Amino acid sequence: MSPGMTIFLVIVIIIALALVVTNIRIVPQARAFVIERLGVYKTTWGAGLHLKVPFIERVIKNVSLKEQVLDFPPQPVITKDNVTMSIDSVVFCKVFDPKLFCYGVENPMAGLQNLSATTLRSIIGDMELDATLTSREIINAKMQKVLDEATDAWGIKVTRVEIKNIQPPKEIEEVMTKQMRAERERRQTVLEAQAHQEAVVSRAEGDKKAKILAAEAERDAQISLAEGRAKSIQLVYQAEAEGLEALKNVDVTEAVLKLKGIEALKDVADGRATKIFMPSDITGIVSALGVAGESLGIGDAEKIDRSPKPKPVPKPDPCIDEETSPEGVNASATNAHIAAELEHQANQ
Repeated sequence: MSPGMTIFLVIVIIIALALVVTNIRIVPQARAFVIERLGVYKTTWGAGLHLKVPFIERVIKNVSLKEQVLDFPPQPVITKDNVTMSIDSVVFCKVFDPKLFCYGVENPMAGLQNLSATTLRSIIGDMELDATLTSREIINAKMQKVLDEATDAWGIKVTRVEIKNIQPPKEIEEVMTKQMRAERERRQTVLEAQAHQEAVVSRAEGDKKAKILAAEAERDAQISLAEGRAKSIQLVYQAEAEGLEALKNVDVTEAVLKLKGIEALKDVADGRATKIFMPSDITGIVSALGVAGESLGIGDAEKIDRSPKPKPVPKPDPCIDEETSPEGVNASATNAHIAAELEHQANQ
């Protein structure tokens, strides 16, 4: 082989190796290459090593299969009640068919942006302002459904749509602020009225229970006082009966009986009586003993005391202290007054 032929073969081999090397393609993960052969769609390469036929096949699109976040600029929209406001939306999507993504529409992302704006205006146009501000989830769901169905022919899957920001006009914001302030003041007034009502009811119930307890205490005191009075009267009569029974059993002389009668008349006189009717036999005995004037207060022996007897002072109740309620103090005073009256009546 001649030297010229050898050089030619070397050149051909170098060119062939260069063509092979330059037509080897490595597709990364989550990427796809769209291949055309002579201007016609041939195939879609996935992740891995691929060899392209030189001068016949070419890569027309390098498509990302990752989920993309498209933050579109705010769009002016008009609500059903003719309020113009600005809404900012975010669309989450990914390419599920690289062939449709390349041949379905000229500029898929621009088409998705315009479709998102028109869909948003259509949805907000059927809603009033208050519903728009409180129905973000409904708006998101409607937009996702419409955009997903419309972009299926473009090889795009819309996974999620979110309303990022709703900016009403300044006049509406001022009105909403005043409305919010009025609503909070109304709630505060209602809460204060409810608290006052509960306090009044609780105070009334407390006063009612206090009066009931005071009435029960006074009733129990009256019952105890009556029972004690009845018991004391019973004991007095029982003692008198026992005394009479003892006198009956003891041989008492007539002189002793008459002397006891004189002592009884002395207690009756009490230095205050002006007239006393006495049996004739007792008068004779007292005259004979020479003690009638001194015993009965007759004559100049002792001056008659005509002043009324002093009423007994009620004894203080040891159960009453500074923490006792006014009802308890009144009940104790009433009981002491009743006891003093009974004692005074018994001594007259």
